[in-house]
Amino acid sequence: MTVDDTGSGMGQNPAPDGTESTENDEDPLALRLEQLILGAERRYTPFQAARSAGVSVELATRFWRAMGFADIGQARALTEADVLALRRLSGLVEAGLLSEAMAVQVARSTGQTTARLAEWQIDSFLEGLTEPPEPGMTRTEVTYPIVELLLPELEEFLVYVWRRQLAASAGRVVQAADDEEMVDRRLAVGFADLVGFTRLTRRMEEEELGELVEAFETTAADLVAAHGGRLIKTLGDEVLYAADDAGIAAEIGLRLIETMANDETMPELRVGMAFGTVTTRMGDVFGTTVNLASRLTSIAPRDAVLVDSAFAEELIRTREAPASETAAAEEAATAEKEGEEPPTYRFALQPTWQRPVRGLGVVEPWLLRRRPVGNA
Repeated sequence: MTVDDTGSGMGQNPAPDGTESTENDEDPLALRLEQLILGAERRYTPFQAARSAGVSVELATRFWRAMGFADIGQARALTEADVLALRRLSGLVEAGLLSEAMAVQVARSTGQTTARLAEWQIDSFLEGLTEPPEPGMTRTEVTYPIVELLLPELEEFLVYVWRRQLAASAGRVVQAADDEEMVDRRLAVGFADLVGFTRLTRRMEEEELGELVEAFETTAADLVAAHGGRLIKTLGDEVLYAADDAGIAAEIGLRLIETMANDETMPELRVGMAFGTVTTRMGDVFGTTVNLASRLTSIAPRDAVLVDSAFAEELIRTREAPASETAAAEEAATAEKEGEEPPTYRFALQPTWQRPVRGLGVVEPWLLRRRPVGNA
């Protein structure tokens, strides 16, 4: 969105008023689609948009790039909606509600999230289109009526989901014990990784591989959400999730293993989890706990879940798992002698050999299993 001469393919032919013309070199259908989606015509160069919004070109450029858009030189390519967005974001800075750096982060996080969503939606809507509604229509021509029909409904649904997610996130913040916990929180973090994915990429057709990845991501996302976790991101053959307590994360990890094992079309899975302080930024998680969970995944046996010692200690502390089977047997015997119900545990923990983990020193992984129903 700069006013230099480094345009990004939106057209470089000078117009009579000295600005760059963009429409002569572009597909008319692409321009109609843009106008339909944005709800406004191109009117402004970046300089004119910044001046109309009352912000500097430098700040406007920072916002534009943060949203994920390339520089467009002096092209007349911006609309009233662009001006209004600039005005609103800069207004939050002027009012002291956001710092300039935070406003740029808002633009970046929103841009990154919606870019992936938009790409996926367009690909998905057009992927299943085999027969055009009218003879002779190309897929490109079919795009316009599809977008025209779906746009208002998808817009409403997007706002609804965003509000739901915002309410959930706000609820977690107000439940935090203190301000420090809002940023550096103690969470259970898990990675689930498909075994032998690299070999699969060499054997499977691209379409078949894409279907497998989509099925894996869908299954994982549904399981994580259903059991109270949060899907942080998907990386093709791997998913990263988090939960507020170790019991929820443990249930998710075992469910993932069990579900994938019952699907003959899926490769084997391995899961690694760790519990501890995690830094959250822009919806992602960082820190030693995350790194440890990733390393545990890489050394986990096939169709098994490995957890770190802090995760194991948390399960024991919350009475989700016994310290050992011997301890569980002793507790059951004591309860029986006193005429009480023996304690029940959902999970079992088995310590494994200590081993060095690259960048994290020596760790003691624990194998996590589900205890049989009725086993005290």
